[in-house]
Amino acid sequence: MAADYPVKVLIAPTAPQSRLTVFFRILMVIPHAIVLNFLQIAQLVVTVLAWFSIGIVGKYPSGMYGFSTGMLRWTARVGGYGGLLTGAYPPFSLDDDDYPVRFVVEPALTGRNRITTFFRMFMIIPHVVVLYFVMLFVGLITFLAWFAALFSGRVPAGMHGLMAGGLRWQIRLGAYQMLLTDAYPPFSME
Repeated sequence: MAADYPVKVLIAPTAPQSRLTVFFRILMVIPHAIVLNFLQIAQLVVTVLAWFSIGIVGKYPSGMYGFSTGMLRWTARVGGYGGLLTGAYPPFSLDDDDYPVRFVVEPALTGRNRITTFFRMFMIIPHVVVLYFVMLFVGLITFLAWFAALFSGRVPAGMHGLMAGGLRWQIRLGAYQMLLTDAYPPFSME
């Protein structure tokens, strides 16, 4: 099911990374985190307005959809960089580019399901519970991968796959929560 899901997070395979930037990765993510925190306030407003729009007319306004898609794209890039999935510093941009971590969604502006939109916050509860425990494990793996990358200059492929799966799941759930799709996300890291 995950392969057919309309929201995809494409992550390049593991590649060599600078040990220096791996060591300071948390500090290097701070500027993005500051900007994204302010933009997430706007994103919350956009999602609430989109919720009303979909509930009343069954349509997600295209400008708001573009902003929401861009926010999730930026979040995925920063999550990939901070999570050691790539050594390329992410751009400060909502636009799509050729970054090693890409967010792709099939646009769903019209013909939206008003019932699932209305109950969306309740429908994500099972994912939130399961993903909480998955991300605890992924966090441990990321911590261990940090040491591996620090000493070898590369994240081991198995660890990279687990961390990429956790990011994929988070982003798919975020897209569903932000009303970018009506398709219920799979319980999958693929």
